[in-house]
This record gives sequence, C-alpha cells and structure tokens, in this order.
Amino acid sequence: MITPVLLCGGSGTRLWPLSRKSYPKQFVPLVGNETLFQASALRLSGDGFDKPVIVTNSDFRFIVPEQLSEVGIDPGAILIEPDRRNTAPAVLAAGLYLAGKDPDALVLVAPSDHVVPNAEAFREAVRIGERAARDGKLVTFGIEPTRPETGYGYLELAECPGDGAARVIALERFVEKPGLASAEEMVASGKYLWNAGIFLFSAKAIIEAFGKHAAHLVAPVERSVKNARPDLGFLRLDPASWEEVEDISIDYAVMERASNLVVVPFSAGWSDLGDWSAVWKESRQNEQGVALSGNATAIDCVNTLLRSEDDGLEVVGIGLTNVLAVAMPDAVLVADASRTQDIRKVVDSLKAKRARQAEDFPLDHRPWGWSESLVIGGRFQVKRIGVKPGGALSLQSHHHRAEHWVVVEGTARVTIGEETKLVTENQSVYIPLGAIHRLENPGKVNMVLIEVQTGSYLGEDDVIRYEDKYARD
Repeated sequence: MITPVLLCGGSGTRLWPLSRKSYPKQFVPLVGNETLFQASALRLSGDGFDKPVIVTNSDFRFIVPEQLSEVGIDPGAILIEPDRRNTAPAVLAAGLYLAGKDPDALVLVAPSDHVVPNAEAFREAVRIGERAARDGKLVTFGIEPTRPETGYGYLELAECPGDGAARVIALERFVEKPGLASAEEMVASGKYLWNAGIFLFSAKAIIEAFGKHAAHLVAPVERSVKNARPDLGFLRLDPASWEEVEDISIDYAVMERASNLVVVPFSAGWSDLGDWSAVWKESRQNEQGVALSGNATAIDCVNTLLRSEDDGLEVVGIGLTNVLAVAMPDAVLVADASRTQDIRKVVDSLKAKRARQAEDFPLDHRPWGWSESLVIGGRFQVKRIGVKPGGALSLQSHHHRAEHWVVVEGTARVTIGEETKLVTENQSVYIPLGAIHRLENPGKVNMVLIEVQTGSYLGEDDVIRYEDKYARD
C-alpha cells in the first residue's frame, strides 16, 4: 500500500481574487465541479492506496475533513503545522509520523492544487516508480514540457525519455526556473522535464536523506512529532519545537543534494494552475479561445477568460483580446493575459493599504458553517450566516455590540442567558449587548439567518468565548 501525503497549506496569491490567504486555491473548484484538493485526494485513492495523510495549518483544519467527506474519502492523520515552514519540514513530519507505524511504508508526497486530467495514467506512473521506491530510491515525477515555460523548475535526465512513456530514468540534476532562452534550449534538447514537486519514497529512505543532507531539521521536527497532541481528531505538531525549524523547500533541503534520485516521466497532461493564464489553458474554450465561467458573456472576444463568482453579478466582455477578468462579490481583477505573474504585486499593494480584500475571502468559512458580510455602516453591520446541521457557534458575549437575528431558512436553537428556545423561519430574536448567548442548528438541513449588529465597535475580535465544541481559543 502507498500512503498519499497531501500538502495543503499554501496561499495561492497568484490566483487572487478567487484564491486568498483565508481560503486558497486548493479548496476552490477552479476547473470542474470538485475543488483541486478533492480532485487530488480522489486521484490518489482506490486500489493500492491507503488513507491519505494531510499536512495543513490550523486555519484549514475543519475545511480539510469537510471537503474529503463530500467526496467520500475518510482521511488518515491530519497533521496541523503551528506555522508555515515550507515543504521540507512538512514532508519530514509526515515521514516521521508514518515511520513510527512502519519504517518501510511507501509515501507519495503531492501538492493538493495540481490538475491531472488523466488520473489513471498518473496512477500507472506511480506503479512504475513503486519498485524503485521499494529499493530505496527517491522517485520524482517529471512532466513532459509542452512549451518553454519560465515559471517552472526543470529536471535534467541522464538520457532522453524518447516517446515519453513512463519508465524509471536516472536524474542528472535539478534546474532552477530558467530564462526564456535557456528554457527554449532545454525543451529542444529533449532531456529536460518540468519539476512537478511530486515524490515517492519509503519513510525510512526520506528520513535517511534528511539525516544526510539536512540534519539540522531532523531533531526539532522529530520532537515536534513526538510531542504532538491530539485535538478533535487532528494531530497538532508541538509549536515550541516547530519554532526551531528552518523555512526551506524539500528541493533545496534534500532533493538537489541526494544521489539516489530517479525520475518517472509523465506526459498525459498536468498543470499546477499557478496563475490565471494556466486556468484559461485548462478551461473549456470556444473556437475563439474564449473561456466563460458563471454569469459571463463574451461578444467579439479572442483568447479571453471571463469568470463571475457571484450569482447576482454579470460579467460582460466586448471586443477583448488576451484579457482575463475575474469578478468576486468584493473585488474585480482585469488583467492582460501576459501579466498574470504580476498579480502578487497586486496583493502586496492591497496589503500595504490594509484592504481586507488582500487576504480575506468574502465568505468566512468556519467549522460550524459560514458567514458573509452584506452591508457595513458606521455603527452597524448586516451579515448572512449559515450553520450546517449539528453546527454550533461558541457560547459567547460581546462588549461593544448587540445583535438581531432573523431566521430565513431552517430552525435555530438560541440560548440567551439561562433561556434556550427554538426560532423558526420568519421569526426573530434580540441579543442585548453583553448577554451570554449561543446559536445552534438542531435540524437536518442548513439553517440560514440574517444578523444585524449594532454598536460602537463591530470587529471580529470583540468575542469572549466561554465554551466551544471546536476547541478554538
């Protein structure tokens, strides 16, 4: 059996405004009906695969099991990183955790935000690399390049892969993201593949590789795993030990230094969806190269992507060429298709001016459901709040605001002080400033209400929690 390890702690800023720090691209259905994370988990499931181990951070710990449950996958361990430390510590933590169960366990490490249209072809490539991994090799998977791409790293092979059929080939070296001239030469030579950042090895082999090439990481990560504590089905890595861990990628820490690396070429389609141009390339297009999503209309457009991520918002393009337009309820991106690598600069600019759109998703996902701000005034805010069946907000109070709740779908159980009552559709309830209260959904369908907050301060930090079923501070 092979244990997939899915890494899903990234922020995906180059796909702003749809991907943001609070809800990044791996949890969004960018291509198709499933999210990238769900598609990755499904691709690495079935015969020959054990339950996936997930490495993520605290912000996403409830999103992960919810999205896996939606596609019928029961996860194994969900490791929670105290802070982002790049891919090397995450891979080592997963390897140490699995080695504690079986040092010879085969581990397939993969990002959770890639697109691989032919899942069966990829599983076959994994099977081809399995024997080498059992023999102690570190196996990586290289993508046959379709263009001289400057946004990817490359793998130089010891020999040309020929027709691109999946087989094990010795690796000469890793190559950093090249300039255009170098990329053109490498693609023309036929000896280079794109580095997909996907690896297969035994737990024992990767731990030995870290000990040889990045020994300074082993002790603190080992302590962090050893002192990890269970928390509502998650495994929280020890934060004190994790603070000592260097922020470094698996390529820099180990792979570029190891001598037992081999490559399995893969030519059946792949994309890391690293920017909006990549999304456009993977989207269904008409004869003019126009890709539409949501409430979008194109008139006399060529090579253009138009997306509306709001049911009540229409996006219309007229006479556009090589343009990307993505509309969210709180932000709109319009860009020349050749400038998508610069979207990180947009996020930096928004952060500098303290715009909440830089990092915060308009729909605030919580373990109990979600909330969405509809209107904000000087002393009031209107929100729409959805609570899933069995969900419950914390028992809480506020220093600076009162709240009015109007239930519009389902039934709410509301506690105010010592009184608990059911509030059904078209009924309302008032929570005075300072009152200890709780909102729950006791039903079997989603409950939605409109919340009107009034007061001198409406920030999310004006919450005093007394009890919380999700163990939040």
